[in-house]
Amino acid sequence: MRYLNYIIVNILFCFFMGCDDNEENNFPKMKTVDYVDLERFMGDWYVIANIPTFIEKNATNAIESYSMTDNGKIKTVFTFFHESPTGEKKTYKPTGFIYNKETNAEWRMQFIWPFKMPFYIIDLDKKYSYTVIGIPSRKYVWIMARDSIMPEEVYDKIINNLELIGYNISKIKKVTQKWD
Repeated sequence: MRYLNYIIVNILFCFFMGCDDNEENNFPKMKTVDYVDLERFMGDWYVIANIPTFIEKNATNAIESYSMTDNGKIKTVFTFFHESPTGEKKTYKPTGFIYNKETNAEWRMQFIWPFKMPFYIIDLDKKYSYTVIGIPSRKYVWIMARDSIMPEEVYDKIINNLELIGYNISKIKKVTQKWD
């Protein structure tokens, strides 16, 4: 039964992620960063804020972890606690694929075969201390950092940039990061 629930959640996630991507919109083509050093990008990223998907609503202590596999795919583990840092732990394991191998900044994430959703690295600190992942429809965005706390001036700059490229910033919600 738990496996069936996992499949249903993944199918719904793919459906909702992909709903707007094929629709016409008034936004210019989303730009990625010029280049991502994959070795430096791998590891843990705390989700500081996002436009949450339905599975991320009420998520706390959310972490996205990336590691390269021998065949060039990106093993991804997304974990969070539901409703509070002591809530039920949830784990999802999509697979990442580098779509643009020149820049390494455009990925596809596969939550369930055969669907792959676009994930664009649209901002990345030179020190790889924070990143922003967007999707072309601007329906979802993830602001992530290597530390569970992001300086307000950095967060504000990111929010301003997201508004400039067409995101509805009123939908962006901070994710509780409360660690002992």
